Amino acid sequence: MSLNYSTDFPSLKDQVDAAEWRTRVDLAACYRLMDRYGMTDMIYNHITAQIPGKKERLLINLYGLLYKEITASSLVEIDYDGNVHRSPETAYGINRSGYVIHGCIHRARPDVHCIIHTHTRAGMAVSAMDCGLLPITQTASRFYGHIAYHEFEGPAIDLDEQARLVADLGPHNAMILRNHGLLVCAPSIPQAFNLMYHLELSCRAQVDAMSGGLEHVKIPSDEVLARAAHLYQPGTRRPYGELEWHALLRWLDAEPGGFPRYDS
Repeated sequence: MSLNYSTDFPSLKDQVDAAEWRTRVDLAACYRLMDRYGMTDMIYNHITAQIPGKKERLLINLYGLLYKEITASSLVEIDYDGNVHRSPETAYGINRSGYVIHGCIHRARPDVHCIIHTHTRAGMAVSAMDCGLLPITQTASRFYGHIAYHEFEGPAIDLDEQARLVADLGPHNAMILRNHGLLVCAPSIPQAFNLMYHLELSCRAQVDAMSGGLEHVKIPSDEVLARAAHLYQPGTRRPYGELEWHALLRWLDAEPGGFPRYDS
């Protein structure tokens, strides 16, 4: 019997409640936006979101789809331990690393409703630098005093790494996985996307700036950086990402055909 690797999934819109459908649509949009902004790694990496009203239940991508193929109905419902509770009829499964990394953070941080993990070129480059992320741009100043680091332990498939991931993340919403990539978490999908966009942009700017040598890079004073970081915090002015989200969805809605719509 041939395996089903089709990406034409029947809609779940009438099978889930309105809150879950909204989350599915936003999460699928987030995957598409990650592709649009060049933050993907073929079929790898994950974005997870809590399902409203369902305790310890997450949505995650099928392992085998490109981010620009993901739709609201193709997302898989799992629990924090990676057990599948709802999935399209398909030969695709889920990637173990997705729940090893994401599940423990969702469990430990009730304030977190969305987690994004990437292996971008710039993110991996900065993750391999002894200096880590440098606050050399206004964008990077957002993370001054607000970023964590986790040492590389190989591909994240061992459950005993989870405790160290959670301990290293602590109260922060952004983390650099050394020699690996980037991770952000936030109270909503729009906020998580905005945070990852800025973290990625900070890494790209750092790689560009350091191409001329570290001795030529200027770092603002601690006082200036502390004030700048404070101004970016969600409770200071506004939670960054929510206002921007509507414009980003309009951008996706204007996308020409060629792939299934994200909200199907």
